[in-house]
Amino acid sequence: MLEDIMAVNDDGTFRHMKFGWSIPRRNGKSEILIMRAIWGVTHGRRVLYTAHRTTTSSNAWSKCCDRLSEAGYKEGEDYKTTKKYGLETIEWLKDDSTAVINFRTRSSKGGLGEGYDDLILDEAQEYTSDQESALKYVVTDSQNPQTLMCGTPPTAVSSGTVFLNYRKNTLNGKNEDAGWAEWSVPTLTDAHDPELWYETNPSLGYILSERTIKDELGGDDDKVDDNIQRLGLWLTYSQKSAISRREWEEYKVNKPELKTPVRLFYGVKYAKVTANVSLSVAVKLPDSRIFVEAIDCRPVRDGNAWIIDYLRGAHAAKVIIDGAGNQDILASDMKDAGIKCKAVLPKLSEVIEANALFEKKLFEGSICHSGQPSLTQAVSNSEHRAIGSSGGYGYASLMEGIDITLLESITLAHWICSTSKEVKKQRICY
Repeated sequence: MLEDIMAVNDDGTFRHMKFGWSIPRRNGKSEILIMRAIWGVTHGRRVLYTAHRTTTSSNAWSKCCDRLSEAGYKEGEDYKTTKKYGLETIEWLKDDSTAVINFRTRSSKGGLGEGYDDLILDEAQEYTSDQESALKYVVTDSQNPQTLMCGTPPTAVSSGTVFLNYRKNTLNGKNEDAGWAEWSVPTLTDAHDPELWYETNPSLGYILSERTIKDELGGDDDKVDDNIQRLGLWLTYSQKSAISRREWEEYKVNKPELKTPVRLFYGVKYAKVTANVSLSVAVKLPDSRIFVEAIDCRPVRDGNAWIIDYLRGAHAAKVIIDGAGNQDILASDMKDAGIKCKAVLPKLSEVIEANALFEKKLFEGSICHSGQPSLTQAVSNSEHRAIGSSGGYGYASLMEGIDITLLESITLAHWICSTSKEVKKQRICY
């Protein structure tokens, strides 16, 4: 790892201006940071060592002092140290050096106004964008800067996004002068398989033991967490989604019985970010729940004929269409095609109401679905985005390549279905 991290170009500068790595817990991943920090201070470099918790940064300071002592350096002669908890410092005294290691807990203001050669980010899964804005400029003035970050894959309680985005962009080739290493399984798997323990835990047999791992693993309910913490799994969906995968899958049904007469309510959403349009449908069930299903997501340039084909159906009751610039076009195309299905063009306040009502009814158990993979992926990778000026929200995708209009068309279809009055049979009495 150190050979890769400290590789240099022909001019002596670091090949990797940034280097990150992910290893399951209790494998000694921070020891590499300790080594690198000590090398930095003994070679005239200024180092900022940061962590999410004060206990972690303080522990790193203690380890650095121990390693320096074991290497034969003497406190007071080769270096001096400040032992103030949360503000520990190691200053190099030899050769009139200004080299130093400052140990700090990260914050949105930490590091401002200070200059360093090396920025170290321990517990990087908790590194937030606000903290990055404050810290990424501390190495700007260095002639040969390097930023190191290490951690474990994010869990449901992890607050950071920088580590995740750095990994994704580096593996996709978008980051230049960047390096990445990880020990992980590619997909959710059996965390109780000892062979996988050895593949993903380089310290197994040294720091870790099989007995320890067996004791820490949980049952089926902990399968995802065990895969993340012990096998290094990086999830392809976000655990911080507005609606989690587990919550969404609770309401999956097979072959729902439809209420008669069948009245289908459609939702159409034209995307703002992509050039796509999604069509979904909702229908009431005999038990008063509403069943929702995504029909398709296609490029807008394919035209509206495929949407109109669905709206010709005998059971089509209403369609709600959202998307400035396109909703009027579809409504006009429906009129020209002689479609009897009523078109509703919602106001912003109605879109906000549709989103709020969807989540409320979903968590009440009043909505069900068939578990479509594409829809599940969109729902479980969604986050709220502010719309309007009164605290309303829409949805945005947490991952590239997922079209959030699948979810947005579902919320619209559900709203028009739930707010439409029942058709009462006419009764004539003599």
